[in-house]
Amino acid sequence: MLINEGALDRIIRVIAGAAIISLVFVGPQSPWAWLGVVPLLTGLVGFCPAYALFGVNTCGAPKP
Repeated sequence: MLINEGALDRIIRVIAGAAIISLVFVGPQSPWAWLGVVPLLTGLVGFCPAYALFGVNTCGAPKP
């Protein structure tokens, strides 16, 4: 699988995803907070389908 996210992008996604998921248990306790799984998983995997769709690459590695 291709990687199209850079290190900083991945770190921000993991932190933001975890923070959003935490809203399921504390704060407003909204089930919508489960949407935080999306940035968490894309940050852990390093591939964002939306980036691929729009041709964005924050990885910094040369394109093949």
